Amino acid sequence: MSPAFDRDREAVIARAQAAGVKTLVITGNDIESSAKAAAFVRENAHLNCKTTAGVHPHNAKDWNEQALVRLDELAALFGGDIRAVGECGLDYNRNFSPRDAQRKCFEDQLKLAAKIGKPVFLHERDAFEDFFSILKNYRTGLSGVVVHCFTGGMRELEAYLSIDCYIGITGWICDERRGGHLIPLLASIPADRLLLETDAPYLLPRNLPHSGSRSIKGKSGRNEPCFLPHIAASVAGIFGKTPEQIAEETSANARRFFFPSP
Repeated sequence: MSPAFDRDREAVIARAQAAGVKTLVITGNDIESSAKAAAFVRENAHLNCKTTAGVHPHNAKDWNEQALVRLDELAALFGGDIRAVGECGLDYNRNFSPRDAQRKCFEDQLKLAAKIGKPVFLHERDAFEDFFSILKNYRTGLSGVVVHCFTGGMRELEAYLSIDCYIGITGWICDERRGGHLIPLLASIPADRLLLETDAPYLLPRNLPHSGSRSIKGKSGRNEPCFLPHIAASVAGIFGKTPEQIAEETSANARRFFFPSP
């Protein structure tokens, strides 16, 4: 529940829906933001949003037994409004939390997800060895796994696919400076395992078009869910498919992941 949208959250949602994004999934990254997001979704059912609930590795330093109990309580209280546990995982790039605290926080949330029967929305950066080792130990008990904002290489991709993970691709793919290495990897992602996401307000697609002399990026540089079709069009061009095909395939995957059949 990013504060970047506090001033115009409903307008952002309206722009996304006008662009064809029918359901938005808001990401929780700590207990407070997860609770706030779930309450927003419950109070604004007409906006057709859902949420995740979890503690990001950056915030793992605050993780304790009380946080685990609170997260469990949130999942029970808000039921179907919370569609996955996360964003959780490991981040050894910035190390905003000690690594041992990150691992404990990650494992506890995987256990919780398995207990309550919800999929997990995962973050990994520069921590593949520990991340995959931990995830593999819990995979059979998890209803679904998406490796959010995948930026790794073929070795990591093959490992995630070997344990039946979904792969989340963001506007990173639109940035030739950082995401060019992902382009040849896309062909290795099965059509039924690809998810598209914006990671808004972060990762604004670098190649957004201009309208006249003014970029549709606006003045803030803030990414929004309404740019998801642009990411879909970029991915479609790489696959040699139409944007409509990519939208249909990835939307079906998202429904299967976030709204699995009983």
